[in-house]
Amino acid sequence: MEDGTQQLGHCMVDMKELSANPEGLTAAGVFLTPKRPQVEFSLACNDLVASGRDRKPNALVQVAVIDPHKQHLVSHACTEIVEANKDPLFLTGVTFPSEYPGSPETLVKLSVYDAKDKSQESSSFLGCATFSVGDLLRAKDERLTLSLRSSDGVCAAGTVVVSRLKMGEMEEVDVDHITTDIPSHKCPLVCESASHVCIDRENNPLTGPVFKNPICKVYRFQTVDSKWMLVREQMEECTLSFSIPKQLLSLYIQEDLSRVQDLKELGELSPHWDNLRKEVMTRYGGIISSYQETLAELDKITGHSFKPSCCKAQKSLEFIPINLHTQRMRVTCPRKTDAFYDVVTVGAPAAHFQGFKCGGLQRLLSRYEAEKKSFSTAYQCIYYSPEHTAKAQEVLSTVSLLQPLITSLADQLLQAAQEHSSPGLRDALKNLSDKTEQFVHTLKDELVKSALLALHAAQPGYISKNQKQTPVQGGQHQGHIHQGSDQNQSPVQGLPGHSPATSITDSTAVCNNVEGSQTTNRGEGGPLKHQDSIPHHKEYDEEEWDRVWANVAKCLNCVIAMVDKLQEEDNNKQEPVPEQQLADVITSHNPGDWREQLRPLVTRLKECVMEVVEKAKRAMTFVLLQEAACSIPQGFLLQQRRDVVFSQALAALACGFIMRLYAGMQDQGFLRQLHLVGLIAQFESLLSTYSEEIGMLEDMEVGISDLQRVTFQITKAKTDDLSDLQPLVCGRRDHFTVEVPLPRVVFQTLPEEIKEGKPLRVFPVLFNVGINEQQTIAERFGDISLQERINQRNFEMLEAYYKSLSEQVPLECLPCFQTPTDIKELLETLGQNVVTKKRKNVEILWIAGTICRRLNGIRFTSCKSAKDRTSMSVTLEQCALLRDEHQLSKDFFIRALDCMRREGCRIENVQKNIKCRKYAFNMLQLMAFPKCYRPPEGTYGKVDS
Repeated sequence: MEDGTQQLGHCMVDMKELSANPEGLTAAGVFLTPKRPQVEFSLACNDLVASGRDRKPNALVQVAVIDPHKQHLVSHACTEIVEANKDPLFLTGVTFPSEYPGSPETLVKLSVYDAKDKSQESSSFLGCATFSVGDLLRAKDERLTLSLRSSDGVCAAGTVVVSRLKMGEMEEVDVDHITTDIPSHKCPLVCESASHVCIDRENNPLTGPVFKNPICKVYRFQTVDSKWMLVREQMEECTLSFSIPKQLLSLYIQEDLSRVQDLKELGELSPHWDNLRKEVMTRYGGIISSYQETLAELDKITGHSFKPSCCKAQKSLEFIPINLHTQRMRVTCPRKTDAFYDVVTVGAPAAHFQGFKCGGLQRLLSRYEAEKKSFSTAYQCIYYSPEHTAKAQEVLSTVSLLQPLITSLADQLLQAAQEHSSPGLRDALKNLSDKTEQFVHTLKDELVKSALLALHAAQPGYISKNQKQTPVQGGQHQGHIHQGSDQNQSPVQGLPGHSPATSITDSTAVCNNVEGSQTTNRGEGGPLKHQDSIPHHKEYDEEEWDRVWANVAKCLNCVIAMVDKLQEEDNNKQEPVPEQQLADVITSHNPGDWREQLRPLVTRLKECVMEVVEKAKRAMTFVLLQEAACSIPQGFLLQQRRDVVFSQALAALACGFIMRLYAGMQDQGFLRQLHLVGLIAQFESLLSTYSEEIGMLEDMEVGISDLQRVTFQITKAKTDDLSDLQPLVCGRRDHFTVEVPLPRVVFQTLPEEIKEGKPLRVFPVLFNVGINEQQTIAERFGDISLQERINQRNFEMLEAYYKSLSEQVPLECLPCFQTPTDIKELLETLGQNVVTKKRKNVEILWIAGTICRRLNGIRFTSCKSAKDRTSMSVTLEQCALLRDEHQLSKDFFIRALDCMRREGCRIENVQKNIKCRKYAFNMLQLMAFPKCYRPPEGTYGKVDS
């Protein structure tokens, strides 16, 4: 028997539609060359003669292609087995995609076998027939009836009927031989075409730069009213499997290099702290070197878009998600519009190379936080909670972003002043005020103040308060503190929306106060010296930070007051005056005066901001130094593990987001939901809570939770070239943004909020139910509290999301489904199932998946490698959707399930991963599986996975 091989993908183009609407394919902003329509056909046999005359054959058809130029046979597809039937009609069709390197002269060979068992390993040849693609296209009704030739070429073995499947045409076929218990009747073979055009991967050129190497399958299934539906599966790889991790690695390296530089710029430290700093910098250097080596290895890999399951523990590929694929099922039914259902399949994000001997991230982080307090005592560090550490990282990130922005806006203000433009001056001042207010609010935290004191104490020559200096010096400090005390009560209060009534005299006094306080720090009118911003060799002035921080607000108030003064003078000059006086005014006031009057105040504001940034960076860097110092080496190993897991999770999320965005590009309700609330991303996991898999689940829980730090932004592509449509990642570990470029024509159709760059949120939720034999052990003798806690916590998050969505978006924006149950009822049922003590309660996964689809969400399915259990889940969900939404006949449910599992995209996924068409199950394992998750007989066995 010949194994089926992977098929090339296709981009369906309806030639009639193209001629009627030549602009149709350019609506996405990408021009495509029209392609030949794909060829799809169904198969049936009549009057088959089995090897034993007293029995009916268990028939299947192997399809091979003969290249007329190279004259060699290539296995292409295989049907399912139809048992005990001499006139079998096969549900699994054959598809030749548009990109398939064929021509009308291409020959197709059909070989019919009688399978002795369902593994197809033992079978007898019944007969074969050959035809060309051109023969089928030219045939009447595009149907061929071919005689099967036996092995001796003499005996007639029956006939095979080849019928081309075409959208929009109906055929009649006698189906009394489909199953023995269905009465004879006539059914349409192919469904009516859809009455609307959906954006999907069959006709959407946008997917070109992201999805590739499609595998396509086609089926026909009977509905409850004896009609036929046409079902297509398409599975694709995603280029983001490699591009997202590579971008993240570059950002990790860049961030850690910056952290090392910040540590160097802390200045002179006492020997104890200097040694700790050197050790921390050495650790950072090791991570940077390791990440650079990994990135170099990944750069050598070309042409690959997924990591097979057999490579999951490979060091150079640890940042790459395991077996990441997208899968779409498209359904065409009589008198209904086409529908499609998407899912992303990926191996559980986990650090397989590092292993799970000590557990996964959730357990390791909990243990690490508990032990960190004792470490901090041993290393003479201040203990900082995870919240404090996160705040320090946020402050560093925000001030690094805002400082150049404030500088740029201040320069824009001076430019508007030079142009003597009152509207420009007002706009520039408003932007400058907003960003400066945000800057001051970011630093309004006691953590910065306390960290500055701790940093001062770590420097050589530190003198504590009980080691007072001379009374004169002490008196100077007291006076200095008093001088600023009235001004740092709430420096932000004067920032938003200044009052026009502010007197120039008052504001000048404030400006003088700022200048005086700065002079105290830096000496007589000299330039600002950042290295002297923290005093050395004297008692630390704890009020200094309050003054420096408040000076930013005071300087901004000076700028605001001066702009008010300039505009007031300008308004007075516009009053009617005699011509001679007007000439004098024009002569004495030129446009450059505004700039000259504002320049000293703007310069002072920029200097104050820079001084605050330097102090804040040093303080927060010292917080992170203490965090790193008291956690060597565990903290660094955990950070590497977290980086690995997050990289895999983000690649999967970005893939799902783009898939969902492309599908919903013309759905205004979806786009409204996207920018007002965001999307739910529902991860379904089938991991057990036993042995190594409990460590994988602990990794996955943290990785999925960390996705809350991610936002998406839609941007306009520089050009319509496909290379410019690749997503870009920017940011730091505390927050990443994924920029998704779209062609200009498409971008213009988006809502204004999205076009303006509004951050788009995604709400990740994770539900886990183990289904294998290890879960049986965990439920009877082990502990399933991790699974229970995950499901309960994520149910609450899903419920909160729905509440937020229903308050902000009309429910009419959500998709319509045939099943009448509303979302609120589904949530109640899910909540009941989450708290119910029931073994292998897979209803949790079913209901959560249904809710996700009802909420326009992104569906993910995972197990250890996204190959075996994932395949069972995906095919079960597809058949459940056909039953619930498209009236799949109950008599066809199991047959449809077996077809998809035996010859569908998922068995091709197994082939891609392990070069073998067998699911990695054994009979003993399957006895522990819920029945609906068991594969067909003959499709599983002991293999290396």
